[in-house]
Amino acid sequence: MYRRLFLALTVSFAGVAAHAQDLATTCHATSSYDLTVAPDHLLFDRPQPAPHQVELHDGRLRTDGATVSLRPDEQDRLALFERELRALVPRVKGVAAKGVDLLVSGMHDEGARLSLSPDTRAELDRRVAARAAELKQRLAASNSTHDWQGNLADTYANQVAADLMPLIANDLGQQAMNAAMTGDLQAAANLRDTAADLATQLRPRLEQRMQALAPQIQALCPSIQRLAELQQDIRGSGGQPLNLLQVGQ
Repeated sequence: MYRRLFLALTVSFAGVAAHAQDLATTCHATSSYDLTVAPDHLLFDRPQPAPHQVELHDGRLRTDGATVSLRPDEQDRLALFERELRALVPRVKGVAAKGVDLLVSGMHDEGARLSLSPDTRAELDRRVAARAAELKQRLAASNSTHDWQGNLADTYANQVAADLMPLIANDLGQQAMNAAMTGDLQAAANLRDTAADLATQLRPRLEQRMQALAPQIQALCPSIQRLAELQQDIRGSGGQPLNLLQVGQ
């Protein structure tokens, strides 16, 4: 749940999720549920196994439509779980937004490193800023991990690549042509190679930028661990453990 939220929201912008630090690798946190944060309750849902739906509201618990009888201490724990999870969501979103900012600055620096023309760099910055604003708006409005399921992150990353990569490649191609016309055939060949390998060269550098988020993600781990402890051993209406969140070693 939290891993999906962080991965999708933070790094779908440029498709560099594979090696970025995330809650699963840093905090060892996983979940089989999706999470929807509604104004008056939290809803966890998954296809399998049961319980398929878990609804929390101020210490009250419903699983698969049935109200679960809880001891007072379990009610207290679930009420605290809900409050602390609601407090955690904006923190996760905040780290995600900082990840977007890192990628924006990374793309700006790439424009300088590649010696793109001033016009191309200005257009690159404009497009990147527009994509970042769009993603941050989606991030702020999202209240469910369902918003980031399946191939949505990959689709978004592909759209960004289709928007940005040709702009850079065309500029490098023009540089190569200019170099060839002045007789610098080696420089022309190098520029053509750079343009051809742009996607594979760019990705690792952006991934490296994302490592700066590691301390901020690490700071979330105690809260994740606390949530795992609060929901420990509470069972649904069918007697199955909720297992809303697992934290391993």
